[in-house]
Amino acid sequence: MSVALAASSLAPLACDLEKTGNQIAADHLMVGTLLATPEVNVSGSALAGYDAGTFGGPDGGDVISLPAQTAAAVFFGSRNGENSQPSGVAGATVTLQPVNGKTTPLTEDGAGSYSRTSVGDEELTYQSGATYQFIATRGGTRYVGQVDDAPVQERVEAFHPPEGFLRINARTALSFDRAAVSNGEDRTLGFVTVVPLSADGAKGEPTYTNMPKTPVQFLQLVGLPGPYREARVTIPGEAFPQSNKTYLVIFQAVRMGGAESDNLFLGSALLAGTAEVGVVRTR
Repeated sequence: MSVALAASSLAPLACDLEKTGNQIAADHLMVGTLLATPEVNVSGSALAGYDAGTFGGPDGGDVISLPAQTAAAVFFGSRNGENSQPSGVAGATVTLQPVNGKTTPLTEDGAGSYSRTSVGDEELTYQSGATYQFIATRGGTRYVGQVDDAPVQERVEAFHPPEGFLRINARTALSFDRAAVSNGEDRTLGFVTVVPLSADGAKGEPTYTNMPKTPVQFLQLVGLPGPYREARVTIPGEAFPQSNKTYLVIFQAVRMGGAESDNLFLGSALLAGTAEVGVVRTR
């Protein structure tokens, strides 16, 4: 009986080792993101560069609202690319879904990339606490990546001064502290993107981001996530190049997942999270 019990206790470990071995040898890989940004109310005074006026104003007339947005993006590829670069797999059906929730199809963009945003599309939403599956199907075979427990928004106290927006000198670094975590709990990964705003609230091209941009950078993130878990975040001065300019600082707190099915490479990287946003006005 003792031998039988020992064998039964080792059976799950053997299955896990077999699955891990299959994932290490798997040819296909996936990197993907599900990122949400909340609605942002920007002070008209901040955009115009005036000191007068109170953030929001007594009747809300001093506010320009930027709508909430959710975006999903997936690269589905093969490890048999040239120069250690993965090659994109075209013609797959790629979907995103919370477990036991509604499936959202992504649109093929070419070269193994698939995406969808909530702009004009209310079906794509972000649910804190959900387990999300990224699924690629090709030739009748399913490849599944998964992120467990999508995080809630992480509040950054420095983003909420009484005036409603931060004031710094142009070309000056900006640092802030992340929220504390409970003992024994892993801090989520944190990524920053800085975007300039015009006087009418239109977003320009990012002046800074530390979010991975290429599939290889996402794969490297799996092995070296530590720098993105630091309690203190510093944005370099180059992120704020112009004087008398308004910038959005978008801080994404994300949880990282990976391969779920046996046929997906172990180093696959999937991220899901939601943002906290601060408004900065430069002198």
